[in-house]
Amino acid sequence: MKKRSSILAIIFVCFVLLVGCSSGSSKEGSAETGKSEDTNEKVSLKMAVFPDDQETFERGYEEFKKNNPNINITFESFPQQQYYEKIRMQLSSGEGYDLFTGQMDNMIDTGLLAPLDDYIKESDMDVSGYGTMYDTYKSEDKVLSLPYRKSNWMLYYNKDLFDEKGVDYPSDDMTWKEFRELSKEMTSGSGESKVYGAFLQQWPQTWYMSAVQAGASIIDKDLTPFKEALQIRIGLEKDGSIMGWSEQVSTGAHYNAAFQKGNIAMNLIGDWHVAQLREAEAEGTIDFDWDVVPIPHPEGVAKNTSLALPVTIMMNKNTKHANEAFKFMQYMTGKEGAELFASEGYLTGYMNEDVEKAYLGDGSQKPENLHYFLETKEYPEYPMLLGVKNIVVGQIFTQEGELAIIGEQSVDKAIENITKRVKSEWANKYEDK
Repeated sequence: MKKRSSILAIIFVCFVLLVGCSSGSSKEGSAETGKSEDTNEKVSLKMAVFPDDQETFERGYEEFKKNNPNINITFESFPQQQYYEKIRMQLSSGEGYDLFTGQMDNMIDTGLLAPLDDYIKESDMDVSGYGTMYDTYKSEDKVLSLPYRKSNWMLYYNKDLFDEKGVDYPSDDMTWKEFRELSKEMTSGSGESKVYGAFLQQWPQTWYMSAVQAGASIIDKDLTPFKEALQIRIGLEKDGSIMGWSEQVSTGAHYNAAFQKGNIAMNLIGDWHVAQLREAEAEGTIDFDWDVVPIPHPEGVAKNTSLALPVTIMMNKNTKHANEAFKFMQYMTGKEGAELFASEGYLTGYMNEDVEKAYLGDGSQKPENLHYFLETKEYPEYPMLLGVKNIVVGQIFTQEGELAIIGEQSVDKAIENITKRVKSEWANKYEDK
């Protein structure tokens, strides 16, 4: 009996030790299969960021690590044109990144985005500062990213050119028809000395935005509202008020360099241009005065109605340090990170009174009317659905719109073709996903 009792005791001790070891092994687990316990052990994370944002993330990390000395983060970046291709290659190799930034819709199809809902709930994170974007940009009712910036569009204008012509500055309540007339009025000269009334980057957003401002979506079954939107872009080119599409493509014309040259009266582009122009001023590469007003709007649509697109942080579902990765994500997309980005002139995903003050600054930096960015009524630029950016925007709207702009098909034919292609090339594959 004694021998039997001893054997049972040994078995019991082994069982207890085995259970203890099993529970201890859960300290490291992927974001998908088991969140890592929050420990003080040293962990190393790797994060891919947009090149223009890297310095700000590094400054944010210096503050973050004061309270999180056990978390080491290495930042990497690539040229903007290669960014998504590079990080997708890294992620597909199995090595990849714990965190990465970008537009979420460019990464949905990888299947590597970790759902963040449980982390948000467990951390008791305040998401009210994200406003409508928090729900608007969910995917299949899951939070797959958090915005640290958002890109609202605005109309930038060269005050010196308007002063030289004695023309009133653009109004903050200007229709697209009025914008076309003002662009014609501000256009003069020819060749190297030509002054263009406006500049529209050769992205489809710059022509389809008026339809989106009125509440239409680029994946609607009825795309009739986009006819007038495309016609506006074609009309501006026919007037000679903007650089022609073919010339833009052949010369590689870019909104930033074009506006900084000083011969563009109005530039239609996103909030990030503020930081670019401030940097140019600091470097002494521009010497003209400039300001902003809301983009033109369709008849019957409220002024300062704009497109919005979030720039987010995403977590790799295969990260071995999910809690630590989320901690930094929470920091940079919350109040602390938002104040950093806002102080540099970027419109942030998270907003409260302190962030707004950081954004507006002390009033010593241009633009004078920066406040318009904080007063914008936002429409999602496009829905965060699989394939919308790459197929609908990047291929269908881009290709068919260009054919109409260069005169190889009518506006009606372009919209007809877009409608057919959205149905056959996108909706049939992804609409129900």
